[in-house]
Amino acid sequence: MTRTIRLFVNGQPREATVEPRTSLADFLRDGLDLTGTHVGCEHGVCGACTVLLDGEPVRSCLLLAIQMDGARLTTVEGLADGERLHPLQQAFWDHHGLQCGFCTPGILLTAKALLDENPTPTDAEIREAIAGNLCRCTGYHFIVVAIRAASIQTEVSPGDERH
Repeated sequence: MTRTIRLFVNGQPREATVEPRTSLADFLRDGLDLTGTHVGCEHGVCGACTVLLDGEPVRSCLLLAIQMDGARLTTVEGLADGERLHPLQQAFWDHHGLQCGFCTPGILLTAKALLDENPTPTDAEIREAIAGNLCRCTGYHFIVVAIRAASIQTEVSPGDERH
């Protein structure tokens, strides 16, 4: 038994028929061809599937597409403005905040939610915000540097507690 849902994805109205058992991650990847949402652990632990639901980071592998009727979702594809990268994406590029890139979409969306709430977080606040996003390639240092660079306050003096 399928059901029709209506939602906004990356600012665009979408309508789709979904099976009740279809995860949001699978719906985004297979139903809408938004493959930037990565599926890692399928248990909500790794954070690779993080998207924004009404501005809040959520694990799309733990939600059902059918629950999204009326929702507003943002995926990593919705960050850039055409060919112009979002400031977070540009900062990750400029400050080497990614390596293999598998975890990057989830971290970017988590960081966007953080910066929307707190435009000038400390390094400790950044690390706390991304603690649920696992990266096996980096030590998180350049990820934190990139998020800090994307924040409003990018000038940091050597004695600043943000280091």
